[in-house]
Amino acid sequence: MTALPGLEDLTVFRIEVADGVATVFMDRAPVNAQNGVFREEVMRVFDVLHETPEVRAIVLTGAGKTFSAGADLKDRPDASKPGAFPRHSRAVRGGFDCVMECGKPVIAAVNGAAIGAGCVLALVCDIILVAEEGFMSMTEVDVGLAGGVKHVLRHFGQSDARMFLMTARRLYGPDLLRMNVASGCYPKDDLLPAAQAMAREIAGKVPLAVEAAKRAFTLNEYMPLHEGYRYEQTQTALLAKTEDTKEALAAFADKRKPVFKGR
Repeated sequence: MTALPGLEDLTVFRIEVADGVATVFMDRAPVNAQNGVFREEVMRVFDVLHETPEVRAIVLTGAGKTFSAGADLKDRPDASKPGAFPRHSRAVRGGFDCVMECGKPVIAAVNGAAIGAGCVLALVCDIILVAEEGFMSMTEVDVGLAGGVKHVLRHFGQSDARMFLMTARRLYGPDLLRMNVASGCYPKDDLLPAAQAMAREIAGKVPLAVEAAKRAFTLNEYMPLHEGYRYEQTQTALLAKTEDTKEALAAFADKRKPVFKGR
């Protein structure tokens, strides 16, 4: 399955679907810079995948040598026009929020440069894998801009976050692995197969339970411990009534592979 309803006319994204995994390629040469068309399409892609039952996990990566070099500076709003910046900022947030709000887990396969908004796009994914020569960099201080602090703080320790943002240094795959920002660092040719293998592993789990886990991670970030765990317990009680949970328990007892239906 490679064609999805509502995504037939994409111009800067390509999607391949196999074994319950959608591999999403950012494909805006030369460096996958993010402009208005990019943001409109990324929102459409992840909204459709959110509601596509055949897709149970997603890999996001860049076509070519770059993950995403960030915002297209030729597409900046005109500060002299009232309302231009609020509209632009809303679209930028939407391009990140759609990944976080997608019910399916998203693995970032950072194959090359992830700069500025490209770095944030990787950071909003659920799991980050990186090539050895792939790197992240937040270059806003180099060009007189600001942004990304909150997203960086979700993954970096306090001192590392400040160093990263205030120096605009490039942090390569081994650095990101050492800092616990990435869950794996691979030779470039091994990165995408590793990400797809992990996505297939996730796709083989109880779909509703995986979606519940993602929701819990998103919501618990802003909850105290007691309320967060109590929320998770309500999700467990709801899942216990689903067909897939009953099938998982029966398959475990029968020592066979379960067959999940997403309900």
